[in-house]
Amino acid sequence: MIKEVLSFVAVSGVITALIPLGLILSQPVRTDMPSAQTLDFDRLLENSRSAGDQIPEPQPAPKPVLMRDGYALQVRHYSNGEGPLTILVHGSGWNGLQFSNLAPKLSGRVLVPDLRGHGAFAGTRGDVDYIGQFEDDLADLIAATVNPGQPVVLMGHSSGGGLVVRFAGGRHGALVDAAVLLAPFLNHKAPTMRANAGGWSQPLVRRLIALSMLNAVGITAWNNLTVIQFNMPSKVLDGPLGHLATTSYSYRLNRSFAPRDDYLQDIKSLPRFLLMAGAQDEAFVASAYKPLMQGASSLGQYKILAGAGHLDLVDAPETLDAIKGFLGGV
Repeated sequence: MIKEVLSFVAVSGVITALIPLGLILSQPVRTDMPSAQTLDFDRLLENSRSAGDQIPEPQPAPKPVLMRDGYALQVRHYSNGEGPLTILVHGSGWNGLQFSNLAPKLSGRVLVPDLRGHGAFAGTRGDVDYIGQFEDDLADLIAATVNPGQPVVLMGHSSGGGLVVRFAGGRHGALVDAAVLLAPFLNHKAPTMRANAGGWSQPLVRRLIALSMLNAVGITAWNNLTVIQFNMPSKVLDGPLGHLATTSYSYRLNRSFAPRDDYLQDIKSLPRFLLMAGAQDEAFVASAYKPLMQGASSLGQYKILAGAGHLDLVDAPETLDAIKGFLGGV
């Protein structure tokens, strides 16, 4: 009887493992992306190109900051007088040049990293070593640069905003005194989400399901597999900054770049924060943020910019004014 039970358990285990493996194999990475509408990169490219081709003053060249594993995180440093330490976290697929227009205009010491897996010195592009490594990197960056008693502000756009929310809900959350969230990604099931982020993201759903099943039982060997691809415009990929684009993410990077499944719990952990979104955002529903997040936290301020889209929100003059007003109280 014992042999029969053990045999049944063994067979059941094999079948359980084969199901997610079958899901993975049934959905290969796409070699061509649909010609669907995607995000408007025009203004972002204009600002990034002016900083990327020849970096004029006050645009600094990135400098390496060593992380706990020896990885040299590439960080642009701006010294803008007295003020907090502010770290700007870029969105999915791009790099710190996203903030080349905004960063020089913020008071205090401003740091703009190219997150691991991104930018000119990506390490393994589109991948990290483990789920949660972005949080450890941000904690290491804060520890390496903050002055005693200096307030710390985390500011992120899109997935970068989602990472700020995740950071607040994690073990390093107490390091941050205030947050600025620019059209943050919260969760694919959140009411703020448009289908496939307005055509920008192409998730490999069967792979995501399979790897989630495997991770639930402690199997992480395939977390390096691609689970999401981005509909990066050809004008980016074929342009002078195309080599800086990151067009797909592994499972472990994708998980690291977003709030946890219980994203409302992460929102509850946020310090005082400002949330801004454009009324014409192609990826997210701007009007849905406030009613959703107010139920989890009373510490937020909310502002919707008429006429702004997802990417041009970052460089809108009203965005800078609102951020300066908010940070004036930090």
